[in-house]
Amino acid sequence: MDEVSHQRIKSNGIWIHVAEQGTGPLVLLLHGFPENWYAWRHQINFLAKHGFHVVAPDLRGYGDSDSPLTPTSYTVFHIVGDLIGLIDHYGLEKAFIVGVDWGAVAGWHLSLLRPDRVQGFVALCVPYLPRSPTTKSTESIRQSIGDGCHVMQFQVPFFLNR
Repeated sequence: MDEVSHQRIKSNGIWIHVAEQGTGPLVLLLHGFPENWYAWRHQINFLAKHGFHVVAPDLRGYGDSDSPLTPTSYTVFHIVGDLIGLIDHYGLEKAFIVGVDWGAVAGWHLSLLRPDRVQGFVALCVPYLPRSPTTKSTESIRQSIGDGCHVMQFQVPFFLNR
């Protein structure tokens, strides 16, 4: 079996690092927070051996992918654009998407905003949570999961002022 190969692909105006292996239908494996492609190292090999072209990108701001400086460059619209650019790079109309944690959030939004580009979607750890028009995302997380959630821990001013 081939080894995992690495490259950087220009997508949606930034360079995205990907680890890939195999041939066949495209599967994008989207990592969680605070991970990168390496979180999928075992699944990449397994899926490639079973007839898939597996691509595990470092999402924008992670690993060896570009990290735009402005916080407004990290909306789900940007991330969906990055993923569409990756699918386009491989010359395909659709891909299978598997996401865990933050990658599941990205996968949900890709599936909602561009269902025409998604062959199938598997979400791990994160159910679909529609955005409330009246409540901030962090408050929704606080109400449903609590202050112990890792997302809430990064909202504490102690971390922001270091």
